[in-house]
Parts: sequence; structure tokens; C-alpha cells
Amino acid sequence: MKRLVALYRSPTYSPAQHRSNDTAILDDTITAMEQRGWRVTRSGEADVAAGRLPAADLYVNMCQGPAASERLLDLVPVEALAVNPPESVLNCHRHRLVGHMAAAGDPDALLPLVHQLNGDGRPVWVKRGDVHAETSADVVAAKEAGVTDAIATFARRGVTRVALQAHVGGPIVKFYALADGRFFSWYAADPGRVDISEEKLTALVFAAARAVGLEVFGGDVAFPEPDAPVLIDLNDWPSFAPVRAAAAAAIAAYIDEKAAIGRQA
Repeated sequence: MKRLVALYRSPTYSPAQHRSNDTAILDDTITAMEQRGWRVTRSGEADVAAGRLPAADLYVNMCQGPAASERLLDLVPVEALAVNPPESVLNCHRHRLVGHMAAAGDPDALLPLVHQLNGDGRPVWVKRGDVHAETSADVVAAKEAGVTDAIATFARRGVTRVALQAHVGGPIVKFYALADGRFFSWYAADPGRVDISEEKLTALVFAAARAVGLEVFGGDVAFPEPDAPVLIDLNDWPSFAPVRAAAAAAIAAYIDEKAAIGRQA
């Protein structure tokens, strides 16, 4: 019997409606894996952070926090498979993500997430600099003159790292994808048709995922020009909420096939 451990994300990293959506995509993926003959054990991020990890051949990983992800680096057996790999999740924490984006290649195709203040009066986004947002207070817009105050507010909350991101104009596109391209879906954040280059969008987001090692991913891209996408955010294993059924089936097939290749190697 093939053994699988499903690692559910902590509610800390799934605020408000994201909690049910994050749980739902993993539930649906695991149901599809059971139909493929996998015996499933369910565990959570708190257990991993405490050093408890059941034995398995495969770990389907939605852990997002640093404590659990860093423990997984040591806890996952070398002969086992983890999707997403814990190192890829850690690479998505903003203080690491910028460096990976900058080192990924063509700077015109893959812009770093954090920009220096440029004095042009555009808003500046001040974001929590380690994990993704836990609350609405983790992502705020400020005028340049108010950035210092915004950083101080984060510090008072115990957030020791922040990311500064210049505002990028144009329509915003949200996307969901799998590393091998069998699943890719995007939609405009605001209703209505958007004029963008889907080819440039695809090239950008898959290059970003390769740079950090993600296999199941999503995020946000701005289009200040139709053929000039700018990556705004990259997320390890999002909820896939608008396309959950199709995504879960594709994720299960991807993971099952990858595990089969590993067993044959």
C-alpha cells in the first residue's frame, strides 16, 4: 500500500475565508489520491513544528510557516517525496523571494518584487517580510512620507521584517498553475476584459516558480503594459478556489505520476 501524509496548513496562515478554501483544495486532492490507491494519514502544521511527522512515501505539503517548513527539511526521509518541497516554501517567504527573483535571469522578464523608493509619488506597499499575510494589517499602502510610520507599526506588532514594493499600475491578473504546465488558469482581479499577453504571463510565472522550486503555485501579476507583466506575488499552494475541482484532479494526477517515477528510479 502506498503511504501518503497530508500536511494541512495552520489556520494562522489561512485567515478568514481562506481557511475553508485551503482545507477544501487539500481535501479534494487527497480524495483523488485515495482513489488512486494511496493510504492517507492527515496531519497538521503544528504537529510538524513540534517535530512529529508520520512515516510515509509521500508528503503532500501545505505547511507555510517557517517553523514547520524548517523542521520538514530534516524530518522528510531522503527516500520520500514532498510536494511542495519545504525548501520551495521557505523560498517564497518574502525576505528570500526577492533574491531568488533577482538571480533568476533576464531582469526585463522577471522583475524583483521589492523596489527602492523612487520619489515619484506613487504609493508604496509595505508588506510583512517573512510569511504571506496573516491579517489585513500585513499588507498596507502608504505614501512615501508615511513608510517609516508603517514600518514602526509592523515592529510594534512583533514583525521584524517588512518588504517595500512600489505600486505597479495596470490590471491585475491572478493565476494558478502546476509546474509541468498541465494546469494553468488565470483571471482578471477586477471584472471585465483585460488586454494582456498570455504568452508573456505564462513565461513569467513559470520562470518564477522554477526559480524557487515550486510545483503547486499561484500568485498575482500586474500589467502596466499589455506585454510587460510584473510579478506582484508568488504563493506556494494557493486555494485554487475558482477552479478547485479541475485543479484537485490535476494536482493528484501530477503527484501520483511523479511518485511513480520515483519508485521506478
